[in-house]
Amino acid sequence: MPHKRTLLSLALIASVAALLPVSLTAQTAKRPFKLDDLGKFKDVRDAQCSPDGKSVAYVMSQVDIKGDRGGNGHIWQIGFDGRNDQQITSSESSEGSPRWSPDGKYLAFTSSRPGKTAGNQVWLLPRAGGEALQVTEIDAKKGRLSSYEWSPDGTRFALVIADPDPDAPDPDNPTPAPAPAAAGGGRGGRGGGGGAAPKPIVIDRYHYKQDGTGYLLSGRHSYIYIFDIATKKLDRLTKQKTWDEGAPVWSPDSKRIAFTSNHVADPDRDPGGQVYVADATPGSTEKDLTPADARGGGGRGGRPEWSHDGKWIAFLQGDEKKYGAYSQEKLAIVPSDGSAAPTLVKASLALDRGVSNPRWSEDDKSISVTVTDDMSVNGALIPIANGDARMLFQKPINLGQRHSAGECAVVLSGGDTRHNEIYAMRTMGKLEQLTHKNDEFMAEIDWAKTEEISAKAKDGTEVHGLLTYPVGYVAGAKVPLLLRIHGGPKGQDGHTLSVETQFFAANGYAVLRVNYRGSDGRGSAYQKAIAADWGHFEVDDLEAVLNQAIKMGVADPDKLGVGGWSYGGILTDYMIASDTRFKGATSGAGTAFTVSFYGTDQYIIQYDNEIGPPWNPKAWETYVKISYPFLHADKIKTPTLFLGGERDFNVPVQGGQQMYQALRSLGIDTQLIIYPNENHGIARPSYQRDRYERYLAWYDKYVKKITPPAKDPISTGGSNGNN
Repeated sequence: MPHKRTLLSLALIASVAALLPVSLTAQTAKRPFKLDDLGKFKDVRDAQCSPDGKSVAYVMSQVDIKGDRGGNGHIWQIGFDGRNDQQITSSESSEGSPRWSPDGKYLAFTSSRPGKTAGNQVWLLPRAGGEALQVTEIDAKKGRLSSYEWSPDGTRFALVIADPDPDAPDPDNPTPAPAPAAAGGGRGGRGGGGGAAPKPIVIDRYHYKQDGTGYLLSGRHSYIYIFDIATKKLDRLTKQKTWDEGAPVWSPDSKRIAFTSNHVADPDRDPGGQVYVADATPGSTEKDLTPADARGGGGRGGRPEWSHDGKWIAFLQGDEKKYGAYSQEKLAIVPSDGSAAPTLVKASLALDRGVSNPRWSEDDKSISVTVTDDMSVNGALIPIANGDARMLFQKPINLGQRHSAGECAVVLSGGDTRHNEIYAMRTMGKLEQLTHKNDEFMAEIDWAKTEEISAKAKDGTEVHGLLTYPVGYVAGAKVPLLLRIHGGPKGQDGHTLSVETQFFAANGYAVLRVNYRGSDGRGSAYQKAIAADWGHFEVDDLEAVLNQAIKMGVADPDKLGVGGWSYGGILTDYMIASDTRFKGATSGAGTAFTVSFYGTDQYIIQYDNEIGPPWNPKAWETYVKISYPFLHADKIKTPTLFLGGERDFNVPVQGGQQMYQALRSLGIDTQLIIYPNENHGIARPSYQRDRYERYLAWYDKYVKKITPPAKDPISTGGSNGNN
């Protein structure tokens, strides 16, 4: 019989599909979702149970529409009984990463609010009452705090501190600073007239750029430090100065720290990590628990997890570099003293699903994990010895971050028509909604219905997807349909609230989302099927489910649209080059002439290991084959809107520019939208809204044949293009 706390831990990943949100308003007529609603969502995250199990701290934020930026996050606290939900921090700056002290007397958090020392610092809030106090005083000239972990005895923090950028602005004298540096060891910035000239950017790394970070420069690392809370003494954990360190986790007795690092000769070429353990004293020598002859290939993700007796460490192992883009993480364990090589847990292998968030049971005989499983995110219990993995709850479910302590167990979850909230687990198999931040708003909206759909591709492979009906759909009616393709390809469309889908459904479109081969949740072979063969099986799969929607009598075959972002944009280009049925398309952050991106985006490891360098004759044949949307652009007849972020290092905007130029040269209706200063993910709220507006106008014009109202182009920098 499992221990009671074990049951609570396992039940964190319980099904919530059957739960209905509590309505806080009287029964009133519901209305369609509209773009003005984008700023009404309240995001809750990072729920943390107090050690006594009576309280839950969490972060809540809301988009700042007026300020046109993401809103500040602040710490809230609610009783595990659902009472006394209140905000407990407030400042002009965000607060995040709430973590209870082991004795429950303090709640620590990180913030860049004004204090003794500028920059991100750890603060302590006494739960008996009083103001928050700044604890760390990390000088921005010497380093940047990225994360922290309490020691179980409550006397120390393990801090991850990154080296400073020597070219970053001086916080004490910001005026004459050169071009700004991005976080994480990167450098970016635009030139311009006036002021000090930015220093040249010197590149000497194999993997030299990363979206959101910028250019990756040599000699910048992140290290683990030990911070004594009483004396405020800060010391390096290890002596090495060559490799990054991260994800520190204290042993249960506070005597050792497990962490991840990558000590291979050139981490840029082999980005996987290893698991290390060091004594929790300054200047320790780390011990590699996953030496080269015992790794079995592949990188590791997440953080290591100690067993309760301190004898074992669980971690995740991925696939070899050739399949890095389709990696399905497996559960592995290793003795914490390094006395034996790591082993993959058999039940995890047999499960054939990617796992994450491992957590040992109280008796250390099993590990509960989160599992990506066919349009759901479920939970499973993985036995360490013999036996099969046990999926814990029925689908469909969608589970996020979870935490437990004492009798408290919480999980973040949502659904097709429910925004994420925090749920409490008091008994096995049943969740109770703990926070209700979005109930009132959600109750106002007439949310569109979503159902699962499947079809067989022409080679017999079964493909699954989700069909969302337009709001007010009348059974038997044929309606305009948009095939919206997810990115990745490692990822999946699942039972979560898709704002984009609901927006289109509120405007009269059925929306089809398909988990084509390459997607998560259907096993390793399903994911790896597209390796070095892009645009083949994915197109077959998308076509099969699209044809099924037409066969069902839902999709009007004369009113079809297609679109997506990132790999979804790439597949959009493949689709319009393969199928002329689409009346309109929107391709965001895509590329169709693959070889031209070798060395210009962040995927050099994938190019060299999955396809091969272009000067390899066989690799060149593959590059030509997978570049057919650009090389055969003359087959495209679909009016297409191309979009991208000006500073996207993930899929640079040049991919959209090339396809735009090709269609413009061919006389096909097209337009190119470039969002200034944006990375791969468009972050500015006004740009997010603009993108939705342009999507809808394009589809209305070409799929529904509705003439949209004129939208004035935004001219920047003297260009004549729309941005």
